[in-house]
Amino acid sequence: MDGFLFTDTEQRKNFLELSENTISSFHLPYGIVPNVLVDGKIYHVPMAIEESSVVAAASHSARFWSERGGFKVRQLSTEKLGHVYLRWFAEPYNLKEQWEQLKFFLLERLKKVTASMVHRGGGILRLELLDETGLLDHLYKIELVVDTVNSMGANFVNTCLEDIAEGLYLFFDIDPADPSKKVQVIMAILSNNTDKCTLTLEASCKLDDLKLISENLPVEEFADKMAFAYRIASVDSFRAATHNKGIMNGVDAVLIATGNDFRAAEAAAHAFASKDGSYRSLSCCALDSGVFTIGITMPLALGTVGGITNLHPLASLSLEILGNPTAKELMGVVAAVGLATNFAAVRSLVTTGIQKGHMRLHLSNILNSLNAPPEKRKEAETWFRKRKVSFNAVKHFLDEKKH
Repeated sequence: MDGFLFTDTEQRKNFLELSENTISSFHLPYGIVPNVLVDGKIYHVPMAIEESSVVAAASHSARFWSERGGFKVRQLSTEKLGHVYLRWFAEPYNLKEQWEQLKFFLLERLKKVTASMVHRGGGILRLELLDETGLLDHLYKIELVVDTVNSMGANFVNTCLEDIAEGLYLFFDIDPADPSKKVQVIMAILSNNTDKCTLTLEASCKLDDLKLISENLPVEEFADKMAFAYRIASVDSFRAATHNKGIMNGVDAVLIATGNDFRAAEAAAHAFASKDGSYRSLSCCALDSGVFTIGITMPLALGTVGGITNLHPLASLSLEILGNPTAKELMGVVAAVGLATNFAAVRSLVTTGIQKGHMRLHLSNILNSLNAPPEKRKEAETWFRKRKVSFNAVKHFLDEKKH
């Protein structure tokens, strides 16, 4: 266990204090996807992931698209929100009639909390009262919409919401412990359903450019199969789940490397994919007048300051490698890598099949697990270049070479 900890005592202390009951650290391979071109700027993107095929796929796609203008952000919004959920037991009109006065009172209270964020160019955008009694009796919620600039903003949002919850009781002069109170705060919490913190990103090329990656398929057939495969993911939830998982392979790896909350991004992505009542793909593909286009629209609430981005040494290094991007720039980079890994996966599916690339890269892991010596590794790599790879097949090959 100790072998996985920092030898530098100060670094070890900082790292272990990131979590609770820490006895060691868990390592993931840390790789780089070079030459990801987003809005005319080249990024070398760190990824922390154990699946080598993801890094390889992202790198291959990034190179292909960088030579054809790269990825371009078409739309980007950064609104984040949270809610104070409350039950109102008095007449509904009493709450609604007093809302404007209550809103002013709450916003005034929040000025002391938001001053620093406002100074950085962010702050509160909207505060609204929403009637949810059609869902549950007496249920209302106060929705807070904010701009947190370059921070992910979870702590900021939750601090504001808890201040609002406290302000509710003060405004109505109510003791929270009074069982006969007319308002009861249930909870105050940010939402990871960040459907107002989204971006749309695209990449396009001429149909003839696809000849380089269409394997043995005629380019027209390749493009048609690609477009149809994306359409399947837009109507079939079973395919969409795996399709979106391929996107999140790339997204999560960059988020982990940069110290961002990949669990929140996963929750937001899957909620967004279901926003129309059916689970659909986050990405799309179109073929029009000889131009082939892939695109993605997804939520990404990210930060480049605060959280562990300043505490985790590799998170800080990752942002430095990326050129210390703003949160908006990082959103574009992350979406580009997600779309690149998705494109590579679909390309494999409609040509050689997914296992060829997966198992070729997995061969190295199998050889490591079997403690194959260097000379046998080279022989195995040559032998399995055009053969199916499996654990048993590799083991049998090595056993045969012993005799």
